[in-house]
Amino acid sequence: MREDLVERIANDPEYVTLKSRRTRFGWTLTILMLVVYYGFILLVAFDKELLAHRIGEHVTTWGMPVGLAVIVFTILITAFYVRRANGEFDERTERIVREALK
Repeated sequence: MREDLVERIANDPEYVTLKSRRTRFGWTLTILMLVVYYGFILLVAFDKELLAHRIGEHVTTWGMPVGLAVIVFTILITAFYVRRANGEFDERTERIVREALK
């Protein structure tokens, strides 16, 4: 019985679509995160002067807000993923399982 259920779910067109959308969404966010993170690392490696440049007459350099932006971006992208996963993806998964159990 269990193998039959797994096969029914795996062959469900809605499941295939969900799996594809979820995978594409995950890779998109992963690539965005890698671009932001490694962009910051490359800035540190190749343009230290830009990040060491002071903002106005103050003590703070451009490296601080840019580094903070990387952290905030990470939090926002995580929240975006969790919201979509708990909303759209979980609802569709529950609907697929309910249909398969009929």
